[in-house]
Amino acid sequence: MSGEHDIEPPRDLRGALGEVWSIAWPTVLTMTSFTVMQFVDKLMVGQVGPLEVAAQGNGGIWSFVPVAIASGVLTVVNTWVSQNLGAGRPEEGPKYAWASIWMSFAMWVTILLPFAMLMPWIFAWMHADPAIEDAARLIRLESDYGRILLVGSGLLLAGRGLHHWFYGMHRPKVVTVAVIAGNIVNVVVNYVLIFGEAGLPQLGLPGAPGVPAMGLYGAAIGTVLGTAVELIVPAIVFLGRKNNETYGTRRGWRPAWAPIRDLLRIGWPASVQFGSEMICWSIFMTVLVGRFGTEHMAAGWITMGYMHLSFMPAIGFNVAVNSLVGKYIGAGRPDTAVSRARLGVGLSMVYMTACALVFVVFRHPMISIFVGGDVAPDLAESIIAIGGRLLIIAALFQTVDALGIVYMGALRGAGDTVWPGAVSTVCAWVFILGGGWVLAERHPELESVGPWIAAATYCVITGIMMAWRFESGRWRSIRLLDPAARVAPIGPGPPPTDPSASSRDIVSSQEYGSGPDAD
Repeated sequence: MSGEHDIEPPRDLRGALGEVWSIAWPTVLTMTSFTVMQFVDKLMVGQVGPLEVAAQGNGGIWSFVPVAIASGVLTVVNTWVSQNLGAGRPEEGPKYAWASIWMSFAMWVTILLPFAMLMPWIFAWMHADPAIEDAARLIRLESDYGRILLVGSGLLLAGRGLHHWFYGMHRPKVVTVAVIAGNIVNVVVNYVLIFGEAGLPQLGLPGAPGVPAMGLYGAAIGTVLGTAVELIVPAIVFLGRKNNETYGTRRGWRPAWAPIRDLLRIGWPASVQFGSEMICWSIFMTVLVGRFGTEHMAAGWITMGYMHLSFMPAIGFNVAVNSLVGKYIGAGRPDTAVSRARLGVGLSMVYMTACALVFVVFRHPMISIFVGGDVAPDLAESIIAIGGRLLIIAALFQTVDALGIVYMGALRGAGDTVWPGAVSTVCAWVFILGGGWVLAERHPELESVGPWIAAATYCVITGIMMAWRFESGRWRSIRLLDPAARVAPIGPGPPPTDPSASSRDIVSSQEYGSGPDAD
């Protein structure tokens, strides 16, 4: 438990980097694994056809709009848990995990399921433009794909709440194991259900005898089943005997207003921010980009897939910095929190800059692998050319985007959520939608490149603003915990890395049915 030994945090650069990396690498691996899963999903669907790629992107992003709104509140589970850990009160953390589970169920019933019923009407309104070929089939595909994802989204939200408890406790390896297991399930089920008994003969890959090819719908089912695994694994560990005896993880299962109120109090700005960004990006991709035709939508979603490979590991640093900043603020060491945030930012910038170089140098081959061999040559050539231009634009904002992503996590760890949420929300509507619409209307000769320029501007502006906010130190006046909370001495980080720790946690947790508090 943090705070048992009066050891100063490491003051040398090597020790500090080691501390940041020990928390960050499992989280980065988690986010990378999740992104690779999405990438493989898109690659598989790309073998079906470009219309299916567009439908997968549109249905996926619009189904995630209400999920983003709901999950924004859940991200601050990390903040409360990590600050209590730093203050020497880790037993206060489980109530926030349980609160997130109850909130997930409530939001699934009241928001996500009703939204699923509206999907066909939403897409029918968006694709009223006669320039879109095969609009009726596109609407059906994206609506059904989104509905399947929304039905399984309750599992997604509950899993995310538990994940943030482990992040806040500086035990991200449990989440890493869960996500990798879920991704493996997702990819296997995807292959079986997307291609059925036909398989992929052009690649020499066999099919599953007797299984009908479900195409895009198979990809949605695989995602839901993978999500279920990502919930089950951390739930077993969380409820296990070891965690229950140490932190009382089973005692707080009943609904309680106090931790729910705490999550809502600092989490609502993140919900507004995430929801606004998803709405803006959804309209951006399906309306502003979509107005230029299916090939622009397909190229845009392929580009977005590569962007995920770039920024999702940065999201891993975001989560790790959130945990570290929260711990050191809870321990009364804000200057150490600042140094850890800066190290996380630096590591993220190096990675995303490298990704930008890859985007530029290999842009055409990177787009072409998503274009199936049965696509007409002229259509394939158009998608590859458009995607190449979009990857260049994406490369321009990668480095600055790293600033915004990681500093946002640092601000959240400090409990500073209102200002960044407001700035991000306003900028999203002004630049992504406002700027994108202006360029699409007044400079149609740019085609989808125009809206993408506006989106790049948004990423640059918000990155600079998040960096300024954190470095200004305005967050130092925020106090989340009771001033009477015991501030425990903090060690240099988590215990030394033990390669068997995650698997041992999971195996030992099989005994969770026994114990004095198994209520």
